[in-house]
Amino acid sequence: MANSKQFIGYIGTYTNGESQGIYRFTLDTDKPKITDVELAGIIDNPTYLAISEDNKYLYSVIKEGTSGGVASFLIDAETNDLKPINHELLEGAAPCYVGINKENSHLLSSNYHKGTVGLYLIKDDGSISPAVSIVRHEGSGHYEERQEAPHIHYSAFTPDQKFVVVVDLGTDQLVTYKIEKNTLKTVHTLDFSPASGVRHLVFHPTKPYAYVMTELTSEVVSLKFNAEDGRFSIIEYQSTLPEGYKETSSGSAIHITRDGRFVYTATRGHDSIGVFEVDDRTGKLALVEITSTEGKGPRDFSLDPTEKFLIAANQNSNNLVLFIRDEETGKLTLVDGEPEVHDPVCVKFLNV
Repeated sequence: MANSKQFIGYIGTYTNGESQGIYRFTLDTDKPKITDVELAGIIDNPTYLAISEDNKYLYSVIKEGTSGGVASFLIDAETNDLKPINHELLEGAAPCYVGINKENSHLLSSNYHKGTVGLYLIKDDGSISPAVSIVRHEGSGHYEERQEAPHIHYSAFTPDQKFVVVVDLGTDQLVTYKIEKNTLKTVHTLDFSPASGVRHLVFHPTKPYAYVMTELTSEVVSLKFNAEDGRFSIIEYQSTLPEGYKETSSGSAIHITRDGRFVYTATRGHDSIGVFEVDDRTGKLALVEITSTEGKGPRDFSLDPTEKFLIAANQNSNNLVLFIRDEETGKLTLVDGEPEVHDPVCVKFLNV
């Protein structure tokens, strides 16, 4: 964090074109404007990022030759540049998602192409040990082109850190695991509607609910979550698209506000952010609005530390777009200014 009105963020990218790795930027909330977009760390295809709660370390996906894996960086406290610590690679395609627990002792990687979730230990110096457990999903889904095999797109710890939750786009399943002796053990499996293509998940901060974004059907699924046994059940499905929209779409990201009042979703093709209000008695969502991301292919987005702003990362139009968020209604208002970033995938802010 630069000061109380300026916040430091990082952008994960694809490096197949002009991007060179992980970029750093400053959000000036007074102006408001995104400024100082600079290269912070050179690395191939750091498509997803995670930052430790103490802001000392950043973790990313990495591709190196024909191998892929996870990488760790020390965040320079003065410059906010990234200093490589180490990386762990496995032969084959790189993961698509990386997540860490609150204690910064365990790291999870999700591999879409291999259909695997990997568990790694993190040392006291922030470095990553070789994988201690790798689980490969089995099965397929109903959509032949995208669900011919398992495609894990997300894995993370539950809020109490008791379980690991894995979302599999290829099999339309959410699988809960627990860690026993550094090994992932299956606890429960939840099946979704055929060919929905579940992708990412967020937990409600205080209520027993979770929300899943589907990629193939562009829906948000409300779930009931039992923190005691790690089981989920489906409450309802809701489209993230305007009524009557028939063109191709692809759901991507989902996030929830700290107060649990609003869920935000991103949908490519329609290129929009959906705003939903949460009913904390039922867990159901009510659509507030759907607004354009002013670009193409919103792969992800992020709320800033004040949650008064939202930044959308438009991968296909190579730009970040800043919105002001109405904290009472949840609605978004576009802010002028579109800094160029090539192939942006995700945005993560330093914690405050």
